[in-house]
Amino acid sequence: MGDQFETGQHALLNEGEENEMEIFGYRTQGCRKTLCLAGSIFSFGILPLVFYWRPAWHVWAHCVPCSLHEADTVLLRTTDEFQIYSWKKIMWIHLSALNSALGLTADHPLITDEEYIINRAIRKPDLKVRCIKVQKIRYVWNYLEGQFQKIGSLEDWLSSAKIHQKFGSGLTREEQDVRRLICGPNSIDVEVTPIWKLLIKEVLNPFYIFQLFSVYLWFSEDYKEYAFAIIIMSIISIALTVYDLRQQSVKLHHLVKSHNSITVSVCGRKAGVQELESHFLVPGDLLILTGNKVLMPCDAVLIDGSCVVNEGMLTGECIPVTKTPLPKMDSSVPWKTQSEADYKRHVLFCGTEIIQAKAACSGTVRAVVLQTGFNTAKGDLVRSILYPKPMNFKLYRDAIRFLLCLVGIATIGMIYTLCVYVLSGEPPEEVVKKALDVITIAVPPALPAALTTGIIYAQRRLKKRGIFCISPQRINVCGQLNLVCFDKTGTLTKDGLDLWGVVSCDRNGFQEVHSFASGQALPWGPLCAAMASCHSLILLDGTIQGDPLDLKMFEATTWEMAFSGDDVHMKGVPANAMVVKPCRTASQVPVEGIAILHQFPFSSALQRMTVIVQEIGGDRLAFMKGAPERVASFCQPETVPTSFVSELQIYTTQGFRVIALAYKKLENDHHTTALAREKVESDLIFLGLLILENRLKEKTKPVLEELISAQIRTVMITGDNLQTAITVARKSGMVSKSQKVILIEANETTGSSSASISWTLVEEKKHIMYENQDNYINIRDEVSDNGREGSYHFALTGKSFHVISQHFSSLLPKILINGTIFARMSPGQKSSLVEEFQKLEEGRAALVTSFCMFKYMALYSMIQYVGVLLLYWKTNSLSNYQFLFQDLAITTLIGVTMNLNGAYPKLVPFRPAGRLISPPLLLSVIFNILLSLAMHIVGFILVQRQPWYSMEMHSACTVQNESISELTMSPIAPEKMESNSAFTSFENTTIWFLGTINCIIVALVFSKGKPFRQPTYTNYIFVLVLIIQLGVCLFILFADIPELYRRLDLLCTPILWRVSIVIMLSLNFIVSLVAEEAIIENRALWMMIKRCFGYQSKSQYRIWQRDLANDPSWPPLNQTSYSDMPGCGRGVSYSNPVFESNEEQL
Repeated sequence: MGDQFETGQHALLNEGEENEMEIFGYRTQGCRKTLCLAGSIFSFGILPLVFYWRPAWHVWAHCVPCSLHEADTVLLRTTDEFQIYSWKKIMWIHLSALNSALGLTADHPLITDEEYIINRAIRKPDLKVRCIKVQKIRYVWNYLEGQFQKIGSLEDWLSSAKIHQKFGSGLTREEQDVRRLICGPNSIDVEVTPIWKLLIKEVLNPFYIFQLFSVYLWFSEDYKEYAFAIIIMSIISIALTVYDLRQQSVKLHHLVKSHNSITVSVCGRKAGVQELESHFLVPGDLLILTGNKVLMPCDAVLIDGSCVVNEGMLTGECIPVTKTPLPKMDSSVPWKTQSEADYKRHVLFCGTEIIQAKAACSGTVRAVVLQTGFNTAKGDLVRSILYPKPMNFKLYRDAIRFLLCLVGIATIGMIYTLCVYVLSGEPPEEVVKKALDVITIAVPPALPAALTTGIIYAQRRLKKRGIFCISPQRINVCGQLNLVCFDKTGTLTKDGLDLWGVVSCDRNGFQEVHSFASGQALPWGPLCAAMASCHSLILLDGTIQGDPLDLKMFEATTWEMAFSGDDVHMKGVPANAMVVKPCRTASQVPVEGIAILHQFPFSSALQRMTVIVQEIGGDRLAFMKGAPERVASFCQPETVPTSFVSELQIYTTQGFRVIALAYKKLENDHHTTALAREKVESDLIFLGLLILENRLKEKTKPVLEELISAQIRTVMITGDNLQTAITVARKSGMVSKSQKVILIEANETTGSSSASISWTLVEEKKHIMYENQDNYINIRDEVSDNGREGSYHFALTGKSFHVISQHFSSLLPKILINGTIFARMSPGQKSSLVEEFQKLEEGRAALVTSFCMFKYMALYSMIQYVGVLLLYWKTNSLSNYQFLFQDLAITTLIGVTMNLNGAYPKLVPFRPAGRLISPPLLLSVIFNILLSLAMHIVGFILVQRQPWYSMEMHSACTVQNESISELTMSPIAPEKMESNSAFTSFENTTIWFLGTINCIIVALVFSKGKPFRQPTYTNYIFVLVLIIQLGVCLFILFADIPELYRRLDLLCTPILWRVSIVIMLSLNFIVSLVAEEAIIENRALWMMIKRCFGYQSKSQYRIWQRDLANDPSWPPLNQTSYSDMPGCGRGVSYSNPVFESNEEQL
């Protein structure tokens, strides 16, 4: 299909999102449908099978292109590199079902209001809605805009004022019914897939279709034994796969089942509050949240009251999160972007648990349903399990090419076979069978099963180490890793933070450090009050829960937490407010306690949190806690000590985590919820710094050392302070002692000044020693600088990363080449950074096991292929038992045991060949094929030139083998062998022994050990199998047992010829082993060849790396660059002459 489309035929679905797709319109044509039906009948079902494998062909064969507006079928194609096709029939939703109950007409107010997508999707006057369902999501046709749009969510363009106004009082019953019919039920239904469906889907796999063809052919040739073996293996494989898929389906069904059976309170505009089953909810419904321990059945935006939520289902961290109501702002800006804070702090996500719901003045906690069903956060998570993103892995693409090459070779063999047998005057049915036989010989049906065993063994080894993989195919992808990104807190450093001390300040500057190790209580003051109240901790079942940092800080005050009750009667303090009180043993505290009235929760984007509190019997205050730089920016300049930067650096350079605190007094005549955050967070008084220890984990440094020694890059992405991150990077070994750190600072466009970027060398300062230095991070010997890429690392903050992405995008790849430390990064920036790193992928595949098996299966099939084609020259072939011995007794056992080698315990600083079609691997396969071909041809020709060779003889044993000779030359012998006379020949005997033992030799040569796998001799089962197989083959060769020879259709040959066969095989083994070790696996030789031919890697990463290595002006130091055009997002004034000249030559 070309790229030329009719007008309106092509559009994008979910534009800009991760699941973006192209959509094409088609109309079914009767005559095409009839022709396809006839083709299906005459092809005996092959045509429908092809359409099943190629959905696009099904649409192109049945339909003609048309506009999406007229289409009855749509073809979908993903916009990623895989371009996967699927097709859907367009369905209709009839609103006529609501006519009798609601009296709906085309001019009904519910229909005529086209402000919302739902109303724009209704076709008038027949009141019908066109829709498609793609990956569980419903899309309706927007007649006003002429495109398919997702339904089941509130529109993103809605402002906060519009949400409060339109949905703050709930929906009418008529609105609910219309939305329910169009949007569908609020349910995450994952049906348990019937076994028969799973079975059909698995059986229709092209691999099993090929096996079915092979088995049919083998039965027709009376090759029943191996056919039955393949059938049994296939049945076991299919049964295990179907069982596994069925179990996953059942587990997922039970996992989401509870979501669909929750009773909720819904407030209607006219009906008032009523109890409702959650699957009846629609976007826009008003939920009334009461009680605790409630599961959210949908995504909802909080508009009144506050909630404490456990979002462990989504984030994996069971830390309570405080949700605040969406403020009603007089602005038309979409509610998600109306504030610099993350909009998610107002959203209650589906599947999360509401631990506490606190009402405000209205007396109820209210939330507007935002998204339902599979549109929710939980629904999206389930969809990602049901429809995982395909893996872009070169091994699988190369495997397809590998199989196509084998098919090509098989085609040549078929033509050769047809010519030989037709010229020999063989019957047509025999000619066809022999020609088809070549396909099953050249393309081994057992290849996928052999590869699967390697993955199964790897998964088992990982499981023993406590590592579980739900997608085994991705184990191979891990071999591609060449860069690992680490978070800092809880990953490189220990989960728990130890409170080391606090540094208060006054007008004279910073005071002495108050160490909590001394056991002395912190003196009363605003700083103590801030530590006791500026947090998001909650009291649940008598236990204080919350963020570990908040918990450490609060525990250091020795205060207690309780709810306000009858003993607290103060204006402005609501019932059941959180109150913190000094412990009974505390003295010289002039307040009874502090009531927490309102919270502005912590946000990674804002890097701070603020609370409004009321001292019992005292003032109303606001406290702020957060990143020191951010907190200081909200304070009155005169309250921030002049030594702020140097004092902060003292602690961050030692790897401490530093939090700043500030406060201000508020007027008591304002209601707390009416105060805007901007007003509260202004003109604060700086209080001091909270110092927390951030100790490295014991395993951090050894793990980083091993990764770095293996030339795997390590990068730190954290939300913590930049200087702290740099210090941890140095002490963990991520940045070695001899390497420099260059700080990149980028600033946005301000007024007439363009966006700027500056480069500064970070000087390593001497650490100030304290008496409890032993509590610091334990510094061991630094990692050596051997093999490191470059002698410098870039460090930058999330703010700088954002500016560079917007205004200096041409510099971004250069920065990422040596970018190692990224601090103050928001969650969104972390995702963007990882995506940018992925664009620089180099490609690595430490997949020696898979490659070994590919090479072995290729050689096994080619050895058999060469032998059979040589025998075809004499209109001969291998017998069924000879094939069976090679296929089952040799190859199957090797395929099962060859993959048992474990991984080598230490990573090496270089990588194996990254692709199946890489020169070393191709050379290895081609060389061994040619070597086997030469050996078979020599044996085939030499045996015919032996003095004892005769076409009529059934034995050529020497006088020393008199008993055998007499037996085989006796008159009875020819009769016994008459049934096998088509196979028995000296050529057959020679070719079979050469091929069978050669399969064993190839397995030994191809079984790689160090440096990526453990040595071959440690795979005891595999070695034992090879010894037994070789022993059996040599026993058959020299045993002179007539009955055994008769069963295997072999002829007795002179001892000297048998020794000649062993000599040919020995030479083959020696040449193959020497070539493999001295040439194929000689890394130094290949590096020299690359240098001689001037080969350079074409990966984007290596191209940038070479450009920067040849650029004397990179990295720029102590200079500032400006973007050419402010706000253009692309221009950059910094020039790189070397890079630009190279670009022009490309």
